[in-house]
Amino acid sequence: MWIRCFGKNVCWKIRRRFYHTRNYTTNTENDKKKLEMIRNIGIMAHIDAGKTTTTERMLFYSGSISNMGEVHHGNTVTDYMEQERQRGITIASAAVTFPWKNHQVNLIDTPGHIDFTMGVEQTLSALDGAVVILDSSAGVEAQTTTIWRQADRYSLPRIVYCNKMDRGDADFDMCLRSIQTKFDATPLPVQMPIKNFNDQSTLSIIDLLTLEMVTFDKSNQGRRYQRQKLKDNDEILNVAKERRRCLTDRLSELDDQLADKIIQEESLDDIPGQLLLESLRRITLQQKGVPVLLGSSYKNVGVQLLMDAVVFYLPSPMHHQKASLYSCFKDSFAARAFKVIHDKQRGPITFFRVFTGKLSKGQKIYNVQRERTEQGGKLYAAYADDYEEIPEISEGNIAALGGLKSTVTGDLLAASATAVNRAKEILEKRRDVREIDRLTLFNPTRVPDPVFFCSIEPPSMAYQSALDSALQQLEREDPSLRVSVDSETGQTVLSGMGELHIDIIKERIRTEYKIDVDLGPLQIAYKETIERPIKDSFKLHHVVASTKHDVDVTMSLIDNYEGESVLMMDNTKESASNLAGVHPKFMNAVKNGVTAALNSGPRLGCPVINVGVKLHWLEVGKGTSETMVASAATQCIRKLLRDAGLLLLEPIMQLEIVTPEEYAPSVLADLGRRRTEIQEVTVRRNDKIIRSLAPLSELLGYATRLRILTSGNGNFSLEFDSYQRMGPLEEQQAIKNITGF
Repeated sequence: MWIRCFGKNVCWKIRRRFYHTRNYTTNTENDKKKLEMIRNIGIMAHIDAGKTTTTERMLFYSGSISNMGEVHHGNTVTDYMEQERQRGITIASAAVTFPWKNHQVNLIDTPGHIDFTMGVEQTLSALDGAVVILDSSAGVEAQTTTIWRQADRYSLPRIVYCNKMDRGDADFDMCLRSIQTKFDATPLPVQMPIKNFNDQSTLSIIDLLTLEMVTFDKSNQGRRYQRQKLKDNDEILNVAKERRRCLTDRLSELDDQLADKIIQEESLDDIPGQLLLESLRRITLQQKGVPVLLGSSYKNVGVQLLMDAVVFYLPSPMHHQKASLYSCFKDSFAARAFKVIHDKQRGPITFFRVFTGKLSKGQKIYNVQRERTEQGGKLYAAYADDYEEIPEISEGNIAALGGLKSTVTGDLLAASATAVNRAKEILEKRRDVREIDRLTLFNPTRVPDPVFFCSIEPPSMAYQSALDSALQQLEREDPSLRVSVDSETGQTVLSGMGELHIDIIKERIRTEYKIDVDLGPLQIAYKETIERPIKDSFKLHHVVASTKHDVDVTMSLIDNYEGESVLMMDNTKESASNLAGVHPKFMNAVKNGVTAALNSGPRLGCPVINVGVKLHWLEVGKGTSETMVASAATQCIRKLLRDAGLLLLEPIMQLEIVTPEEYAPSVLADLGRRRTEIQEVTVRRNDKIIRSLAPLSELLGYATRLRILTSGNGNFSLEFDSYQRMGPLEEQQAIKNITGF
């Protein structure tokens, strides 16, 4: 009847909401119980490992959707953007919720491409645990290592899911070895694969905790599966028992409670599966080891067991260490914004995770990073691109809020400035909190500098205002995107993390904002630094409308500087007494002047890095304005930079290439012509894995070149490594490319 009245898609949205009305509001008696039943998790992996396919199966098996979409068909729930569906990749994180085994799972599907790694970084701040997916034929890949390091920074408990185990070249044991060697983590395999002798693509799973074989019904899209006890005297049972003993032994090394039980029983074989499960949960929460599961999401095998593992092993909001960190807010509202989008009907929508307290629709909130109070609008429960209005959101949940005009991704939201000050005082007195956690709680997330930039222009001046508005919205959504205006040419400059990143921004402006923009040639984001330390003075004397402006400033530049604060004060007796008498407003003006000077170096106008500035002396004449003080500081720094001698630095990338063995000599020969430093060449079955450090300037258009060299069989991934000094010839060529002479 529903289908006749509303149509298939609308019908399933109604059913989903009917069955999955989420417990966003709580009553005090049930608060703890409801928190125990929540799991906030992220799905993370290298590109094309199967994140979105796995998410789609989870929604299907939980009853949230009636039909499974496929990435190659462009009809999945979480890849809802036009660019995602066209390209078959995840570009922006998407939040969905589904019920499983009386638990509420709030899941975020994250991007896999390195150009969008900042989207993963921001999402991690909202999670309590993560599922890391591996391609079983490839093991740990380049981007998997990056997201693992990111998860380490946020101390997230993890489980690993080895996907695509139906493939002929899948290797579960290789995956376990790569987890141990590349992550320096202890893999704890709780399953083992069994393939049909006649049909290698038919996969069954042995549950090592129960010694049962789990088989999935192909005719029912894997909805039904059955468990069957392994028969005695079966060769598979002997292998499974041996693997179970190894797992039990490894668990006992990490968990004292289980070790005591084994000593009592005097046997590794007589430990009940329930005790092993409890031990696995303790070890996972303490991040001493990582449970490893397997399956084939595309073939509908093993996903329900993965969903069980999310509930069994990963923490609730009460058990993750963030609960202790955010407890300084007590019962007051505190949340972290992890995503901002602009909806055509609803305006800006901010996705956030509530760590303490509650938020009602229309309530005012205080943004810690922006230091301002904002009026909240409507409150939504989000299902990817579908929204359901709710009256209130409680601790431990993820939701979306309309109406916030200045909040950006990564901001900390609180009830009021008073509540924030009180929380800071409480946190200051605590000795169990690391200094890095104090800093990350109240300070914005550090966003890496873009490595590419280009000019962007509208088709005519009539579209300039609309383009500025579109870029402002996109920059707010994506912290790794930078928009600036060149002071000399007046051109708008777009900076991003890679060629794909900038290309997708262009396509989004064209499709979502209907502006057919033109992009200039892609340029490398070089940096400048100084050759040697230097110290000098600068005097400014200027008369404006009979008002005299006098500034006398002495500064020095420090080379190879890696400190947090760029501007330092000279603490010697003479300098300290002089600087102590300077009004704070002039000190702020000096800081602004220093920042302006270092943002644009005199060589090519590139930002100056690895340089510290020390202020030794400052005299300001009566009636001198703050603008003149800032100008004097800027001119002093620029003079010092020119006299110290400037070096040009170029971005160096970690390059990983996967190519069939017969094409490897051609690929290596080509890399040799690109100033590449080969770090490692390894073999994975019939493929060679080449890892190297390469200048980004040598990799423009490399995707096309690699396709030619490998007849379309090779692929590569890039990740920023560091900035390094260029040789004289390369420096000359870079200057010519940028300036034209």
